[in-house]
Amino acid sequence: MHPTRVRLKPYVKASLRSWWKGRAEASERLSRFNAPRYAYCTCPPKYNVNPYLGRCAHNCLYCYAVKFPSFQGPLKPRFKLVREIGRMAARTRPKLPVMLSDTTDPYQPAEARYEITRKCLEALVKEGFPILIVTKSDLVARDLDLLSSGKAAVSITVTSLDDRFSRLMEPGAPPPFRRLKALRRLAEAGIPAIARIDPIIPGLNDNPEDLEHLVMRLKDVGVKHVTASTLKPVRGFFKRLGKVSPPLAARLQEAYRQAETVAGYGYLPSQARLKTVSLVRGYVLREGMTFASCRENLQHLNTSICDGTAYIYRQARLSSSF
Repeated sequence: MHPTRVRLKPYVKASLRSWWKGRAEASERLSRFNAPRYAYCTCPPKYNVNPYLGRCAHNCLYCYAVKFPSFQGPLKPRFKLVREIGRMAARTRPKLPVMLSDTTDPYQPAEARYEITRKCLEALVKEGFPILIVTKSDLVARDLDLLSSGKAAVSITVTSLDDRFSRLMEPGAPPPFRRLKALRRLAEAGIPAIARIDPIIPGLNDNPEDLEHLVMRLKDVGVKHVTASTLKPVRGFFKRLGKVSPPLAARLQEAYRQAETVAGYGYLPSQARLKTVSLVRGYVLREGMTFASCRENLQHLNTSICDGTAYIYRQARLSSSF
């Protein structure tokens, strides 16, 4: 028996063609950053580009991206994205900031070879999109020529000045002194330099004197804005940490015994978060920088936009005035 053929009226066919064309075009535009408001995210509207899929080579033990299937398994450079991003950017409006990236580091070691991030930047800058880089790598300084467009800001995570902490928790990332050097180079090039002290982990990198020293160093290298956030472990974190340091894993599990779970993330009790974030805020404001917390439900402590995008527009206004 042959299936019954359904004859569509011409106007129905036209409507379906228009619907399908709209879906195809939408898939060829830049993706909006999915700000999970239920997880206390206060990020402003922006787009997001991840130049790599698979497990990030920085291999940070506290990484939350491991909960997403696309960011598990072998590293996958997105060569197809390089071919398509120019067309995607041309189709995309409004021209909100584009973040690289939220779930993988755009300047992990593979970038030195493949230059996926750089090629994406070339297309985005050509189309006039503001750029927000989020990374742990000093390789970002390679692209000063593109980032000096007047509509870019760079956020580098510096969780501690202690190399031992970095080797334990961020074994594949550059050491802190290289990240500080990159921040200085960015600032000297006139690119807004932002630092993320994220995550702050109880009993590991939350010592008040160490945090104060870190904030002072950030000021010394030219940082304009600091964002701070406490550790929010996802499923599997304590197991991964236990393979590296069983005593530390046990200690942190105890610290998070009273944790509140929000959208799959473990949150310290609100008073503990308030104490830690307020401490960092005090140091930051004393040094004359702006401050924000990230996903802490402590927006009243912020003195600027959490992700630092305010500095993109401020820099663009300064550039256009000369």
